[in-house]
Amino acid sequence: MNAIEIQNLTKVYESGTKALKGVDLTIKKGDFFALLGANGAGKTTIIGITTGLVNKTSGSVKVFGIDIDKDHNAAKRKIGVVPQEFNFNIFEKVIDIVVQQAGYFGVPRKVALKRAEPILKSLELWEKRDQASRTLSGGMKRRLMIARALINDPEFLILDEPTAGVDVELRHGMWQYLQQKNKEGTTILLTTHYLEEAEQLCRDVAIIKEGAIVKTGSVKKLIGSLDKQTYVLSVNNFTDKKVNGYDVKQIDENTIEIDLGMHQTVNDLVNVLNDHGIIVNDLRPKGNRLEQLFLNILNGKS
Repeated sequence: MNAIEIQNLTKVYESGTKALKGVDLTIKKGDFFALLGANGAGKTTIIGITTGLVNKTSGSVKVFGIDIDKDHNAAKRKIGVVPQEFNFNIFEKVIDIVVQQAGYFGVPRKVALKRAEPILKSLELWEKRDQASRTLSGGMKRRLMIARALINDPEFLILDEPTAGVDVELRHGMWQYLQQKNKEGTTILLTTHYLEEAEQLCRDVAIIKEGAIVKTGSVKKLIGSLDKQTYVLSVNNFTDKKVNGYDVKQIDENTIEIDLGMHQTVNDLVNVLNDHGIIVNDLRPKGNRLEQLFLNILNGKS
C-alpha cells in the first residue's frame, strides 16, 4: 500500500490563480520523501489539501488507501503535521501543548502523558515540560512542534520546513531523530530549503514548479543525471594557468573552482594539476548535487 496517492489534483483560487495544475504524486509506505520547489510553487497547497486545511478544486487524494473525500477523519488520524509557522499557545506548558493535541484524536490524557515522556526525552524537551513554551529557544519550539505532531502516533509525518532558523547542531540532532522514526516505519514527507538536508535524508524526491510536478524519482538516480559537478580547491602556485581538459575559475590567489564532467574523476584532476605545478591543499564539492539539479530545473536547464 502507498502512503499517499494523489491524482490530477488541481486548485484554483477565487482570484483565478492556479496553484496546482493536475498534480500526480505517489509516496510509498515507509519512504522518506522530499517535495521541493520555490516559494509559491504549490508545496504548502498540496499539504493543506492532504490535511484538510485547503479545499481542492478537483482530483483525488488517498492516505493509506483512504479517500479524503469519503472519510476525512479516518485519513486525518493517519497524519501528523509540523507546519512552517509556530501555531501553539506560547503561555501554555510544553507538556500541555503535546497532551492536548492527543485529545483531538481521542487519546485519553493518561495514555497521552505516557506517550509524551519518551517523545519529549528523545527531543531533549523533557526537562522543559513544565515551562511555558514562550521560554523556549527557536530550535526547541521547532522540536516541540515535532513532538506535538507525533503524539497521535501517526503513520505519515509531514514536515513543512521543520528546521527553518535552527542552528546546525540542532538540525543534525533533529535529522538523527527523524531518521530513526523513519526506520521504525513512519513515512515522512519533507519540504525544505536546505537541499543538503533533502539529499542526506530522503530516498525519493519530487520537484514542483508553478503548480506542476516537473521531476520525480529517487534522489540517487536524479543526482546521477547531472552532467557535471563543481569543486572548490585550495591551491598553491596558481597563476591563471590553463589546465588541459578543465574549465577553471579563479576565486582568489589560493582558491579556484573547477567543473568535473560525468567521466572525470577527482584523482585525475589532482594529477593533472600536479603536472602543471599546482599543489592541491584541499578540495570540496561546491554546494550539493541536489541543489545543482534543483537550480537547473528552476532555470529551465533540465
